Parts: sequence; C-alpha cells; structure tokens
Amino acid sequence: MITAAAGWFVGTIGFVGIIIPHAVRLIWGPDHRTLLPLSALSGAILLILADTVSRTLISPSEIPVGIITAFIGAPFFIFLLRRSKKTVF
Repeated sequence: MITAAAGWFVGTIGFVGIIIPHAVRLIWGPDHRTLLPLSALSGAILLILADTVSRTLISPSEIPVGIITAFIGAPFFIFLLRRSKKTVF
C-alpha cells in the first residue's frame, strides 16, 4: 500500500526507481556493491530509451514518458507478484 501511494505521488518516472533495482537484482544478483551502480545506470538508460520512444513514436507530437514506463513497469510487477505468490504458497 505504501509503495502504491509513493508511485502515485511521484508519478511513473519515480516508478522506475522501484522497477530497476528488482530487475537488476534478478539479473545480476544480490551483491549491493554492484547493485547500486548498476541500478543507477540501468535506470538512466531506461529513461533515455523511454524518452526517445515517446518522442519518436508519433513524430509531430509527443507521448508522455509515463505511458511508456507504465507499459514496461506494469507487466514486470505482475511478473514479480506471480513469482512471489508461487514461492509463498
């Protein structure tokens, strides 16, 4: 509930700060010495790519970046929820 409220308050760009560390931890592992720098780098790359897609998908106009990050983040969180649900039960 607190995570949902934080995501609602800061918007979908802050939502990337929640998604990226989980994704990097799944790929790289739980070593925090490398997790923090890789999360920062991956978050920056994701936002640059999302901004590029939002500006070029419909060329004369612009799609909000939040829509692009929501299309990336929502399926990932559903994946995490389904994965954690299998391990709990």
